[in-house]
Amino acid sequence: MKTTKRTLLVISWLILLYPAVSAQEDLRAAWQVTGFDINVSPLGNDRFLNGRASVALRNVGRGSGSTVSFRINPKAEIKAVTVNGASAPFRTAPEKNLLRPTVTLAAPVAPNGTLTVVIEYRLPVEENSGLAAISPAGSQFLPVSFWYPAPSPLLGVRGADYAPFRLTVGGENVVSSGVEKSPGVYEQSLNGLPFFLTGNWETIAGAAEARGVSALVARGANADERKQAQALITLAANARAFYAGILGPAPEAPVRLVWVARGAGFNDAGTILLDAASFRRSKIDSATALLIAESVARLWIGGATAVRGEGGGVLREGLARYLANQFLEKQFGPQTAEAERTRQRFAYALIAKRDAPLSRTAPLDDTYFSSVSNKGAMTWRLAEKLVGREVFQNIVKTALQNAKSDTGGLTLGAMRLAVAERGGATAKSLLEQQLDQPTDLDLLVGIPQARGGEWVAALRNVGSIDALVTVAATTDRGERLTTEVTIPARNFAEAVFKSTARIVRVEVDPDKLYPQLDFTNDIAPRTLTMENPLGEAIRLFDTQNYARAEALARDVLVLEPRLQDARVLLARALLAQEKVADAEKEFRSALEDPLPLPATLAWANIGLAEISMRRGQPGEAAQFFGEAVRADAVYGSTLAARAGRIRAEAAAKTAPPIDESARAFLAQLDQAIRNGRQAELDPLLVPGELVRFTRGIVGTKPEIWQTSVQRTEQLDANRLAADVSITERELGNDRSGTAVLILVRVGGSWKLGGIEFFEVK
Repeated sequence: MKTTKRTLLVISWLILLYPAVSAQEDLRAAWQVTGFDINVSPLGNDRFLNGRASVALRNVGRGSGSTVSFRINPKAEIKAVTVNGASAPFRTAPEKNLLRPTVTLAAPVAPNGTLTVVIEYRLPVEENSGLAAISPAGSQFLPVSFWYPAPSPLLGVRGADYAPFRLTVGGENVVSSGVEKSPGVYEQSLNGLPFFLTGNWETIAGAAEARGVSALVARGANADERKQAQALITLAANARAFYAGILGPAPEAPVRLVWVARGAGFNDAGTILLDAASFRRSKIDSATALLIAESVARLWIGGATAVRGEGGGVLREGLARYLANQFLEKQFGPQTAEAERTRQRFAYALIAKRDAPLSRTAPLDDTYFSSVSNKGAMTWRLAEKLVGREVFQNIVKTALQNAKSDTGGLTLGAMRLAVAERGGATAKSLLEQQLDQPTDLDLLVGIPQARGGEWVAALRNVGSIDALVTVAATTDRGERLTTEVTIPARNFAEAVFKSTARIVRVEVDPDKLYPQLDFTNDIAPRTLTMENPLGEAIRLFDTQNYARAEALARDVLVLEPRLQDARVLLARALLAQEKVADAEKEFRSALEDPLPLPATLAWANIGLAEISMRRGQPGEAAQFFGEAVRADAVYGSTLAARAGRIRAEAAAKTAPPIDESARAFLAQLDQAIRNGRQAELDPLLVPGELVRFTRGIVGTKPEIWQTSVQRTEQLDANRLAADVSITERELGNDRSGTAVLILVRVGGSWKLGGIEFFEVK
């Protein structure tokens, strides 16, 4: 009894204290960046970035602030700090793989007060990566390297500190986002993240209708690559015009498509980093098109109008993807857009059962991008379905415009409230479930049964919200019938079709509007029983069960006729069974897709090349293999394409001449590797590259290392790819195999800049 009373007393005290605790938390300072001004000294060979970051801040909290904390790369050394021009004390502490400098202010800053903190620092870069690199061949510092100080953790639930910035980088050939005021000086008026790259590019400007859009291609790009650059420029310009028709006039910001060797996929405030393969492929691929479409949408969503607060990724990623899908539909047709949505749905289905609520997921969660991008886009499409496309687009436009001048920016809460005001209780309930709860919806349909003069299909909804869905039926005469049904939450319903014709197939939610835990039970009779039939088909192919892989791929294509992965797998399974004519038909069909996947371009061309080799046409095969190499899709396809091209060119006697200067350099590299001395190896490598490779060589000192050059290919004015075979003996063990080495011209001489493939076993 005494224990019970004591427990009740504690609970009572907690209840009384809770409002006070909450009030104290609400009366804290909260710092919001209003601008960055970062100056970077010229990058030399000392492997250090020396920076001076001036960060303008506003206290948007409800209490006064006496300290300001920043986050920066854990290897950074803070040299000095000033606040409003006066020296300020600071302390540093580690925080979740970052360094947290905390600056003590001379006087507390009241709510809505401002200050400017200047931090001088030095950041070492021991080994180059796609996030941070110092190199004579091209340096780059992207935000995820935490190369500059900012208050908010970049990967935190509230998102990064997007703000206007000025960036000054010593030297020329510098690229960032915003307007280039002079060489190496950029001013960004939109909300962005500071970043920069250096390199050796040529600028290709868009035509009159693409004014403000340009491509920076590697110097020495050939005619086909320049033509592809123009196609990409046109695509970006069309996307900008499309969004302007929905969201209002485009922000006055240049759009740059930048050819990069690494870091591809990063985009911010109009600058988009594209892999070199995007410029080399024979047509625009789906991954590049989607990246450009989403990046341009973010000029409005997050750029001109800041996106802030928890769940911001559902806007910055999910809403941008929703709009990008609409653009792809207009640009390439409804079927292409539906194929893209299918891939997004498949990607989400892989993580649906362990997904966190959208409003609370953060970039540190491994499900983040599959969730906020794919489920986010599906959620906004559901909202559009409820209120109508034109109404929903007007909601988005109005929300962006209203929040544009608000220091709080656009929040997920404001957006969902705007939708609920137009969509009523149904929209409010839907968004609460989709945004605040993990996915629990699963729609099931039973085999249709004849009942009198009609057909009936049983429906079940195991989710926590009512689902208003279309149910589609197909008769034995090929007729398509539809009906609208509301399936109550955790309950059953029926779809009734008034038809005397026999119904042979029925599908619930054929447009796949609702995110679900399992999309394979939406159709009856059910032909596929596994959750990931395509994954199972790939497994069967890999185990050389080609007949079963073919059958399963065909089953998948019955459900998803535009799923390129299944079509390519079907073609490869047919070829493996020597069904050459059927395989060729499927490979060519895959290449005719208006927006092929990079893997489609690669494997379809490899398949056609193998068919040409079977027919005794090695010259034609070499061309197909070359297209697959340029597609540069995945490791396996590129490795197979490179080996096949060498084989086909040898058979056709069309192999290009080997660059003798590269051969001589690799002979010199062989000698340095055999000697195993750091002092000999370092001058032959691009600074900062292959650090671990060099350590391994020095540590073991191979008894034999012999490189034989099989083929060389100039990639641009300063890069060359060498296909080589390597024979080595290390610690008494003999190994041999192939590799692809990337040579970079630095100061007029070749240096080893990378190893793309290394199959020495």
